[in-house]
Amino acid sequence: MGLIVMSERELQRIEVLSKVFEQGMTVVAAAHVLELTTRQVQRLLKNFQADGAAALRHKSRGRPSNNRYAVGISDLAVQLVREHYLDFGPTLAAEKLAANHSLVVSRETLRKWMGDAGIWLSRKQRRTFHQPRLRRESYGELVQIDGSDHRWFEERGDPCTLLVFIDDATSTLQQLRFVKSESTFSYFEALELYMKAHGCPVAFYSDKHTVFRVAKAEARAGRGMTQFGRALAELNIEILCANSSQAKGRVERVNRTLQDRLVKELRLAGISDIEAANAFLPAFVADFNERFAKIPARPDNLHRVLNLAPDRLRDVLCKREQRHVGQQLSFSYERKHIMLEKNDISIGLVGKYVDIYEFADGRVDVRWKACSLPYTIFDKEQRVTHTAITENKRLGEVLSWIKARQEEERPVPKIKTNSEQAGYKKRGRKPGRRADFMTDPAIIARRRQALSQQSAVELGQTYPARLNGE
Repeated sequence: MGLIVMSERELQRIEVLSKVFEQGMTVVAAAHVLELTTRQVQRLLKNFQADGAAALRHKSRGRPSNNRYAVGISDLAVQLVREHYLDFGPTLAAEKLAANHSLVVSRETLRKWMGDAGIWLSRKQRRTFHQPRLRRESYGELVQIDGSDHRWFEERGDPCTLLVFIDDATSTLQQLRFVKSESTFSYFEALELYMKAHGCPVAFYSDKHTVFRVAKAEARAGRGMTQFGRALAELNIEILCANSSQAKGRVERVNRTLQDRLVKELRLAGISDIEAANAFLPAFVADFNERFAKIPARPDNLHRVLNLAPDRLRDVLCKREQRHVGQQLSFSYERKHIMLEKNDISIGLVGKYVDIYEFADGRVDVRWKACSLPYTIFDKEQRVTHTAITENKRLGEVLSWIKARQEEERPVPKIKTNSEQAGYKKRGRKPGRRADFMTDPAIIARRRQALSQQSAVELGQTYPARLNGE
């Protein structure tokens, strides 16, 4: 007798039925252990006594399934997939085979066939591994920058953003700055502090935030360059954008570390506002760098000295745009109507472009060839519209501004009708739809004129000769 393959359940039945034969267990107890009825146990005992252990083996073992596909179906399905649906997944390929070729195959069966044929890889087999990028060799060669929006003060204060500047070669924290949100002016402020402390690096490495990169290639303003990019170009600093978060993993990892360590340090220090946190940061940065900074491969420091006067640096780290001057010596800027004062210089600027300098404190300077021009501002309605496009990283700041505006007592704006927007005015001499015709002056006058004419006609018919002068 050859080797018999049996399952664990079948082996358990042999053990229990052997005890019944040896009278070590009753039929009722065996039925309870095997979770069968007594009739089934008696039937198994009869077969076991007649044919031995082989009688308890499942009769379908080793036989082909009754639900198997016909011979050649797998080859046909794989051939059709190769010809028409090579880049399709098993689920979609099974749907197309049933719809276009009347070949009904379950998706899991087709998945197995495609895997055996080598035209489908599982998610585990498709997994790719990112090769870690080596550090830059010199200090100041590449500085990664990013903003981390987090509840840095936990429940003690509002959430804010931490701007992080970290050197790629040494993992040194170059600059930390708490701000309300990631904006151009907040990065200008952090950049100024960075350059005054360390100098100008070779390049910055950032994500694709709109502060660093214009999303639309066809954008005309600044020739596809953001205000931050324009400032770095004037400072001779390059800005590079990472294609993924893994590419700038050094700053991403330090963000995660700071969200653990710095939050606890701020809690122990009892700090709950941005001003106190920024004053606390220099001591924290010094301790952090002393513990975790690395030694660069080369000892060179590639930072360049900042050789700019304070006034010149202020003009670089600001928002600059150009506006066309109209016939009335006026132009629009940030929902404001600006009118230049008439003088010897401004009178000749009609049809030309002037430079707008907007600074972090809200001051706006209008210049023509480095000459400041006096002007007057006429504010338009300042509000966030219901359909305003708001970036995710500025959503918290915008919502705070909206809530502050909603708490103010402001009159409910009147919604104009289409006629009012078109400038239609009602004419008082004509009655409205619901006016009283009996009291309308125009109607009364016309009625009196008609009655007088009617009386004259009737009088002429009665005394024709007298009216004709006879």
